[in-house]
Amino acid sequence: MMKTVILDRDQKPTQEQIRSIHAAAKRKIVFDEDSPEMTPKMEEAFRMAARKRNINRKMDVS
Repeated sequence: MMKTVILDRDQKPTQEQIRSIHAAAKRKIVFDEDSPEMTPKMEEAFRMAARKRNINRKMDVS
């Protein structure tokens, strides 16, 4: 289960939200057929796509 919370810039997370984040960080990652573990080749392709996206974003800012 995924939980999303959107905070304003000046807003701080509540103690309950902080506890929830710490508890989630301790959980084991569970891979399945819908989200399998990435191979090193898949990870590299993902990193390259992210780099390209970030470069394109910088160019579009002007």
